[in-house]
Amino acid sequence: MQELHEDCGVFGVYDPDGSCARSVYYGLYALQHRGQEDCGIAAVNNLELTCHKGPGLVGDVFSEATLDELGGTMAIGHVRYGVDDSRRGAAQPLTLSYIKGSLAVAHNGSLINSAELKLEYEYKGSVFHTSTDSEVIAYAIVHARLNAGSIETAVSQAMKRLKGAYSLVLMSSRKLIAARDPWGFRPLCIGKKGDSFIFASETCALDSIGAAFVRDVEPGEVVWVSDGEMHSNRDNCGGKASLCIFEHIYFARSDSVIDGQSVYDSRILAGRWLAREHAVGGDVVIGIPDSGLVAAKGYALETRIPYNDGFVMNRYVGRTFIQPKQSSREEAVRIKLNPLRATVSGKRVIVIDDSIVRGTNTVQIIGRVREAGAKEVHVLIASPKYISPCYFGTDIPSKTELFACKFSTEEMRDAIGADSLNFLSLDSLAQIAPDSKCTFCNACFTENYPVK
Repeated sequence: MQELHEDCGVFGVYDPDGSCARSVYYGLYALQHRGQEDCGIAAVNNLELTCHKGPGLVGDVFSEATLDELGGTMAIGHVRYGVDDSRRGAAQPLTLSYIKGSLAVAHNGSLINSAELKLEYEYKGSVFHTSTDSEVIAYAIVHARLNAGSIETAVSQAMKRLKGAYSLVLMSSRKLIAARDPWGFRPLCIGKKGDSFIFASETCALDSIGAAFVRDVEPGEVVWVSDGEMHSNRDNCGGKASLCIFEHIYFARSDSVIDGQSVYDSRILAGRWLAREHAVGGDVVIGIPDSGLVAAKGYALETRIPYNDGFVMNRYVGRTFIQPKQSSREEAVRIKLNPLRATVSGKRVIVIDDSIVRGTNTVQIIGRVREAGAKEVHVLIASPKYISPCYFGTDIPSKTELFACKFSTEEMRDAIGADSLNFLSLDSLAQIAPDSKCTFCNACFTENYPVK
């Protein structure tokens, strides 16, 4: 099977008073939904770079002693979600030393030209120690830095070589830098707290340390902090933005705001539009936790059918969509979600979910709702049919795994054991983020990719 792509979370802090590693720790906690496979923090103290990373959740990898030792007047962190175990050295931040200093890189996204760039840099003498796109990005920056006058200029020049999705936070020994690819596939924002500057994948991470949101990093922009001042390079800006629509459907936490659009509001609107297109007779509306809950509330608001809790959720099981193997995904679903008989027994139940990708989890969930005594089960999906793989960071490698590519809507309905099954239309999907400053990549629903 083809290697799975990554979607992750990044966080960076510049604070002249130090103890940045602890702030990054809290920020990564807020971004834990973006990855539970492994995590890491790199910090700079007196121009020296140190790093600690490992497999597991943020609270398991770091101790009080480790955070005190890391300290840092600058620090960056990363959480990564489950991919094929064959990947070598996937934990980030990635650190390296070269003739002009040291570098630490944390990356969210996936390149589409990493193989050709890796081959080019190997012919130039670079030795790769991991199988990640992040190391390709690091070498692109290092090679550019050999002739560039500054690290931020090197980042800007390297971006011209990189194709695909990359929201980056990186450090030299003196500067904290953030960069977002010209398409803006993945989110990245800027925060401020006193004299400190913060970069984060989502605004919910800024909230976790009491930082104020300043603005989003623009697609194509390089932002850096040096000697307590923030600067910007927009040489790569100006293209058509293509933020991944799945951030609003699934990935992002509902209390985040991405490029001007509240994720919570976009999910409410998805539910409302779903109700306008597919009004189903029912006694109760329930959502599949977590990202289906808000859309379910939107559906209930629009139809005035009562909304209620449909499941008790075990919070100690990671997100099933991003488990590394299908077998572990299936086991996790049963451990994670238990239907509430008091809500569904004897009822016509309307179940709202954010998407159907492989379909296996949906089969199990609907089966358990039936077991709990539901009289009817009507399934509504707050996104269109997922018909095409993603090459920019979402965990789908090929059409052979996609439920909607194997079956018609009626066949999918029968396979999951529902009385009815309907999806949000593409026209309605276009209405769920009216406040967004970015347009969207919806290639997983349309096969229209913004990058060849």
